[in-house]
Amino acid sequence: MEGVNEPPELRGIIPRAFHQIFDLISSRGGQNTEFLVRASYLEIYNEEVRDLLSKQVVNKLELKEDPNTGVYVKDLTSYVVKSVKECDKLRNFGANNRHVGATKMNADSSRSHSIYTITVESCETRPDGTASIRMGKLNLVDLAGSERQAKTEATGDRLKEATKINLSLSALGNCISALVDGKSKHIPYRDSKLTRLLQARASASPAPPPPPSLHPAIRG
Repeated sequence: MEGVNEPPELRGIIPRAFHQIFDLISSRGGQNTEFLVRASYLEIYNEEVRDLLSKQVVNKLELKEDPNTGVYVKDLTSYVVKSVKECDKLRNFGANNRHVGATKMNADSSRSHSIYTITVESCETRPDGTASIRMGKLNLVDLAGSERQAKTEATGDRLKEATKINLSLSALGNCISALVDGKSKHIPYRDSKLTRLLQARASASPAPPPPPSLHPAIRG
């Protein structure tokens, strides 16, 4: 997901997404179109949601549900970003706050799932003076890998982390299977924090997005 910044061909999906978003803004923006881009970054550690961009990373955040906008994270920090460089700065800051630990298989093993979310809002002024507002959201998910205790030789906190990681990955797999099946009347989104957060994006009929508000924005 991350890769390395140089050379460019070794960049991961996340930095490539940053470049593509701002390249498109540069090509499509103009006098009549404004863009606003916001970024947030969280991790799910031992089934607890933490804000990787907060100065109080240890604080656990709550999942809430709005009938109009769906599931969201209460009090999650969100920053306006105007360039790839600013996105990278937030990514690096959040990565330094993410939980990692050593196992027999990996000296720097991710002990949490992370979600870097980019929200793009656009406002196009039509010739008649009316405005067309659109919003899109991209979730860049970096999953911790499943583990077998026999190979990692995890004990104590590492074993507890591995158990939570494996359970959430299993829940994600169950949701995907139920969605692909097409016959399931129940999708078990509530079985983990990860699937709850991704519910609107995974569902065939996601909750409608909230009306966006416009702020000082980027002009192409």
